[in-house]
Parts: sequence; structure tokens; C-alpha cells
Amino acid sequence: MITSIATTDATVTDAEMTEPVHHMLAARDLLPAEHFLDSGYASAELIVGMKKNFGVTLVTPVLMNSSPQARAGAGFDRTAFTIDWDKRQATCPRGDTSTWWSPTTLRDTKAIVIKFDKETCRPCPVRDQCTRSKTGGRTLSLQPREVQEVLDHARLQQGDEQWRAKYGTRAGIEGTIHQAVAVTGMRRARYLGLQKTHLEHVFSAVALNLIRLDAWWNGHPLDRTRVSHLARLDLSLAA
Repeated sequence: MITSIATTDATVTDAEMTEPVHHMLAARDLLPAEHFLDSGYASAELIVGMKKNFGVTLVTPVLMNSSPQARAGAGFDRTAFTIDWDKRQATCPRGDTSTWWSPTTLRDTKAIVIKFDKETCRPCPVRDQCTRSKTGGRTLSLQPREVQEVLDHARLQQGDEQWRAKYGTRAGIEGTIHQAVAVTGMRRARYLGLQKTHLEHVFSAVALNLIRLDAWWNGHPLDRTRVSHLARLDLSLAA
């Protein structure tokens, strides 16, 4: 069922609408325990904020580690290092500790830069699996502790088959989007202006809810598969 409707201009991103929508649901006492989102919404900051401010767990894929080692699937990526947040120190896979821990801002985002001494890294026998630098030591970039720990946990979870099966629940929204487009034609607004377009969206949502209630009350399950126009044409010709 569609429980909340927001109409914005095209410049507003999906992620920007997550918190306002949660406010709308909270005002109606309709907040879910879990909210399934696609990867366009995901960020560790958003996951932390929604849990802290609304008590809602966001179930969403997050971007994986983008370091050269992680992309190559070889060598020591960030997860190979042990982080001691209290001591503000990292330990590498061979047991050496970092010598530099500096909170900073990278691309307008709070971060922590950790460095290992070049004299420690230079003679290391597995150096080529750890850093591409020819002269310097290994450098790590982390987000603030709360955000980084949530991000690490989310990355670990989404590699699990049980999590993937659970996330499959979100596939139902794709059917809702298809039904909205096919039944109400809402990809193209019939009116000018946000207020009129929002009213159109409200009427469309009411219509879809009534269609779904009718199907539920009369025992008619919604189609679970999407059939293209070409496939329907083939079926009609075969009949």
C-alpha cells in the first residue's frame, strides 16, 4: 500500500527525500521498523541518521570499498587492518602500527587519515600487495567512527545470502512502480505546477490502493512477473 506521497522537481535527489518522508510517516504514526531502499539512497550517514532520529533500520546496499586492492580482489584492502579507535591507531596485517592519525575533511565530508611510516613500509616483503607508492608508507582513509562501523557492518551483511534473500522483499516496489505507470500513466504529468501534479499523484495513489484492496479482498493475487508489450503480442498471436 502507498502510505506517503511527495512531489518535487527533478533536481531533488532520492536521498534528500528520505528524511522528509520519514517525518511524514512519523506524524501519522506509520513509521516502519525497517525501510527497504535501493542503492541510490544509501550512505552510512543516512543509515546512522535514520536509526538515531526515527528508530528505523534502513535495509539497503551500500557502495563497496573502492580501494585499488578491493577492486582487484587481491592484496590488503582496508578490512585487512585492525582499527583501535580508542588508541587512534591502526595495525597492519603484519602487526606494524600506524604513526599518524589525523581528523580532516575530504570533499566536504569528515574523514580520518591514517598513515604508516615509510621506514616501516619500505622494507616490508608484501609491500606490493599493500600500496602502490614507491617511496611512502600505506595510507588509509576512514569516516568518523560511528559512520565507519555502520558502513563496515552493512558491507559485511550484504555479502550474506540470508541478507540478499531478505532484501528481495524490495522487489515488490518495482511492481508498484510498473503498475503506477501502466494504470495511471504517471511518468508524464497532465498538469503544470507542483501543486496540481501532487494532486494528480495523490489521486493515482488512491486508485492504486483501491485496486490492490479489491484484489486482496477478492483473492486475486497481483502478477509477480512483468510481461513486455512484445511478449503480450506474441501470446495473443499464439492464441
